[in-house]
Amino acid sequence: MLLRMLCLWLLIAPAAPAQGIRKAVVAGQFYPGGKDLLSRQIDLFLREAPRETIDATIRGLIVPHAGYVYSGKIAARAYAAASGSSVETVVIIGPAHHLGFHGCSVYQEGGYETPLGIAEIDAPLAKRISRSGGFLFRPGAHREEHSIEVQVPFIQTVFPGAKIVPILMGYPESETVLALSAALKKCLPGTRSLIIASTDLSHFLAHEEASVRDEETIRSIRELKTKSLLRKIERGANIMCGGGPVLSLLEYARAYPGTTVKAFAYADSSEAGGPEDRVVGYFAGAVISPSTPFSLSPWEKDRLLQISRTALSRSLLSQPIDVPPPSNPNLLRKRGTFVTLKKKGSLRGCIGFSEPILPLYQSVIQAVIFAAKRDPRFPPVSRSELPDLEIEISVLGPLVPLDTPRNIKIGTHGLIIEKNDARGLLLPQVPVENGWSRSTFLKQVCRKAGLPIDGWESGARLYTFEAIVFRESGSHEKSDKDGLSLS
Repeated sequence: MLLRMLCLWLLIAPAAPAQGIRKAVVAGQFYPGGKDLLSRQIDLFLREAPRETIDATIRGLIVPHAGYVYSGKIAARAYAAASGSSVETVVIIGPAHHLGFHGCSVYQEGGYETPLGIAEIDAPLAKRISRSGGFLFRPGAHREEHSIEVQVPFIQTVFPGAKIVPILMGYPESETVLALSAALKKCLPGTRSLIIASTDLSHFLAHEEASVRDEETIRSIRELKTKSLLRKIERGANIMCGGGPVLSLLEYARAYPGTTVKAFAYADSSEAGGPEDRVVGYFAGAVISPSTPFSLSPWEKDRLLQISRTALSRSLLSQPIDVPPPSNPNLLRKRGTFVTLKKKGSLRGCIGFSEPILPLYQSVIQAVIFAAKRDPRFPPVSRSELPDLEIEISVLGPLVPLDTPRNIKIGTHGLIIEKNDARGLLLPQVPVENGWSRSTFLKQVCRKAGLPIDGWESGARLYTFEAIVFRESGSHEKSDKDGLSLS
């Protein structure tokens, strides 16, 4: 009888709630509803965000989730700082504003749709986190929630192709914070994941009172005072609507020695035209831990040179370029890369990518083909020139804002100038090969950008960078640059 009742229950038991593609619900309200307008707005936010130099591994970001008109510029500060990270999955933890429940709700399959397309769920990782934390999927929590949705267009722009794991936290209780942080510690190692803790700060206080309270909250976050923050959040203090997500990120990251929080920006809604007597605070920061400096072994350099030579030959011979992804993790890391072609010692082409937008091996392939065919200073390379070409590869380190020209080190630093829509770049080896001084280096990078030779003196942004430089002939004898490590 019991068996018959059990079988009957299984037949009539409701199926698990379907997840599938979650449609955008705040497009046109919290952010533009049209693809082109949304893309332009995010691109503008990111372009205007100052470049941050983070010589560490970014474990997660703390990002506001209000309408873009109020908090978009603040959010962009965090996303711009992480734009060079090699990220395959973004775990987004947001507070549930519309449904009260214990624990977390993990969206485990399908995707989140925005005007920019569909961000696919990393289903295997989402299910592992859900099982590890003992969490259920609650469709009502995700249905109208904005705290995750507003992050997705930024993710689609900064980390194109990255998958997501949306997690909504119910009541920000200590048991839930610890369960989620433990699940993240168990499931994220070995993955290329970034955590987004989605939160605004204090709500509906007068501007001056909010500034004082938010400053104290930010100080506690930077000092990793998770216990005191949790006590305030559990008793309902008006400090963060996403306090549970932030604490879960901090507790997760504390497992890595040397974890710190870098603050980027703070503002409140009055600065975007809201009333000064009822403001909402917005904060952007990164949770970071020391990373191993990036370097390339002699074998890795040789492999990159082989890949570039193969790509160049096949391109000039109109053959398919089919290079399978290497297993070596360094060659899969996203790094800025330039390829220089020389013919009997003379420059024949040089093109590359200052930003880390592609895995290193793919960046080398694209750069060598562009250098051969698209450098506007030279006619395209012909097949007959192939035996006479020498390939030189420059793997770029992070860009560092230049405060004064006195800090330029000839032979160590490359140089970038940005002014209005103009941009120019010169590699570290260029002033050495030409015998330039600092002054000449500055003038020449202005020429490269199409600016007057004194264009760097006002209204321009200057950046230096270092590079690992190696070439096909005699590259292993270059001890100075071959041994250079980049963070």
